[in-house]
Amino acid sequence: MTRDIVNEWFPVAIAALLPTAPGRETLLLGQAIRITGVDGAPVVETLDGRKLPVKIAYGHVWTSLGEPGEIFPLPEATQPGRRLVDVGSVRVKCSPLRAVENFLDIAHFPFVHTDILGSEPHTEVYRYEVQIRDEIDEVWATKVRFYQPQAAKSAEGGTEIEYMYRVPHPTCSVLYKTSPPRPGEWDVITLFVQPLTEELCEVWPWMALFDDETSMAELIHFQQMIFMQDRSILENQLPRKLPLDPGMETPTRADMTSIAYRRWLKRNGISYGAQLVAA
Repeated sequence: MTRDIVNEWFPVAIAALLPTAPGRETLLLGQAIRITGVDGAPVVETLDGRKLPVKIAYGHVWTSLGEPGEIFPLPEATQPGRRLVDVGSVRVKCSPLRAVENFLDIAHFPFVHTDILGSEPHTEVYRYEVQIRDEIDEVWATKVRFYQPQAAKSAEGGTEIEYMYRVPHPTCSVLYKTSPPRPGEWDVITLFVQPLTEELCEVWPWMALFDDETSMAELIHFQQMIFMQDRSILENQLPRKLPLDPGMETPTRADMTSIAYRRWLKRNGISYGAQLVAA
C-alpha cells in the first residue's frame, strides 16, 4: 500500500482567525497558494485561480493539492470539558518529516527542555512498545513513561508521566499524555505540519486539554516556548531532509518510534522531504 502526499490534507491557517484576517499567500509542497475568507467561509486557491478542496478540522483550515480522502479522526476534538487551544504557527528551516520525527523523540527532553519536560539525572528512556497498525495505517508508540519536572502548565512539582504517540499522517503527529488535573484521562497535544518546501515548513501545534485554571494566553505561551526550544535543534540538523535508509544514522533503543516512522514513510512511498541515499 502506498499513498501520494499530494492527496493528503495539510493545515494552512487557524480557522477562528480567518473571517477577520486579510487574505494570505503561502506555499504548499512548493506550490504558491492563497487563502481568503468569503462570506465567512475559507477559500483556498492556487495563484492562477484553481480552487482547492477545503476542510475545517481541529481548529485549522486544511487543504490539498490533490484529491484527498477523509482526514484522520481525532475524537478528543469534540469531547466535552476539553480546552481547545490554537497555539499559532512557527516557521522552521527543516524538512517537514524532520519536524514530526523530533516531536516523537523522548530522549531529548532532559537536554533541550531542561527542568520542564525533563531533567538530569532522570535521563533514562524506559522500554516501550511501538507498532505499525496495518488496519488503520498508523504508527503507535505506547507504554512510554518519563519523569517530568513540569508536565503541563497546570502541573505542580515533578511526576512520572505516561505517553502514547500516534502518527496518522506523514506530516502530523498526536501525543497523548496523562492529565495531571484529570487522572484516567489523556491530554492531547498535536503537531500539524504544513510542508512549504522539502526543507522548509510551517508548524501548527494544537491542543485539547483538561485544564480549567490556566489562562488561554498562558497555555499558548507554554507550548510556544517548548517548540521554540526545539526549533534551534531542528534547524541545525544535517542533512536537512529526513534520512530513510537505516544505515545513514545510528539509532538507539530510545529511537524505536523514529525507526518505525521512517519504515512507515518508506513503505508508503513518501519521499517528499526525505533523504533517500547517503549524501
